[in-house]
Amino acid sequence: MSDVNKERIEARLLTVYDELVALSNQLHNDPEVGWQEHRSSALLAHLLTDHGFTVEHPYLGLDTAFRAVSGSDAQDAFTVGFLAEYDALPGLGHACGHNLISAMSLGGAIALAEVAREAGIRVEVIGTPAEEGGGGKIELLERGAFQQLDFALMAHPAPVDVAEARPFAVTHWHVQYDGQAAHAAAYPERGINANDAFLIAQISISLLRQQLPTGVRVHGVQTRGGEAPNAIPERTEGRWYVRAETTAQLIELEERVLKCFEAGALATGAKLTVTPESKRYSEMRTDEEALELYRRNAVRVGRNFDVDPLAATMNRASTDMGNVSQVVNAIHPYIGVGGEASNHQPGFAEACVGPRAEQTLRDGAVALAWTALDVAEARSRADAS
Repeated sequence: MSDVNKERIEARLLTVYDELVALSNQLHNDPEVGWQEHRSSALLAHLLTDHGFTVEHPYLGLDTAFRAVSGSDAQDAFTVGFLAEYDALPGLGHACGHNLISAMSLGGAIALAEVAREAGIRVEVIGTPAEEGGGGKIELLERGAFQQLDFALMAHPAPVDVAEARPFAVTHWHVQYDGQAAHAAAYPERGINANDAFLIAQISISLLRQQLPTGVRVHGVQTRGGEAPNAIPERTEGRWYVRAETTAQLIELEERVLKCFEAGALATGAKLTVTPESKRYSEMRTDEEALELYRRNAVRVGRNFDVDPLAATMNRASTDMGNVSQVVNAIHPYIGVGGEASNHQPGFAEACVGPRAEQTLRDGAVALAWTALDVAEARSRADAS
């Protein structure tokens, strides 16, 4: 029965394929950043409504989140959640391919719904805002989302196919120094240079890196450095990320990096304010059995995992899907769109539209839906034995 249902799933996907391509292109052409994805989330919600899903939008008090449900309404139905991301990067648009994530997740859910009732599966799509540093999935988790799922999945565009995600745990900080403005030539002694504070902190972090364990990352940008060369800067700001292999290691590392920022304040007399931009993203806890099923299905639709390991480093990025995986069995494979650019580069945004990207959309949607079916059947067999 599984192969017959897989044929039905693929056939159903083909009937909505043009709509999915149009959806992906529309998101790409109209990028919205985290927590501001009003048009994007409405577009996804409307498409799911058109295809028979019951949609709750907004969801759990978040204006740009939604939950859509179809399939079996039996109390013991195996519940699969396809997660959709649709926020863009400031200044870069969809340079992380969230337009394709949305289209693949919706396509997989709509196709799986074709066989869901008879297979005893409840199909959900959960629209998750603000993945790019805002922690939308974490906010949803804390409001009770995902708890009803037996299995969660999504596929993320990358230059090449990599089955297993190994994201870093990460902390996102907004860093601000407040000093005292003064004329840099006439009254320099009256100033407290907030830019010097940031400079000292960055030098301290650079020196710290020599003593950091392999596999951790500390990086950021200064977003405000001052207003005029003859005015001592009274305020500087920046955004900094701290990444580690595990949440426990991340917490230890945060303290060391904070001391570097405190050094800038101590040396200059500026006031330091560090504000989290989101709650911590966790490392990924992958459902290995489900991942193997995905790998087989992806190969069956023509994907290739035989890639240069150096080209596969995208699986070391960070995602709030890691937090979901701590409470729900989950997978987060990467699916290739080709090209020379990697994620978060302008060239990668260009790679996420066009014929190659459209083939990736089709392959990903089918592989995800087939995998969800396989996982549900495997769990049903296990429960019966």
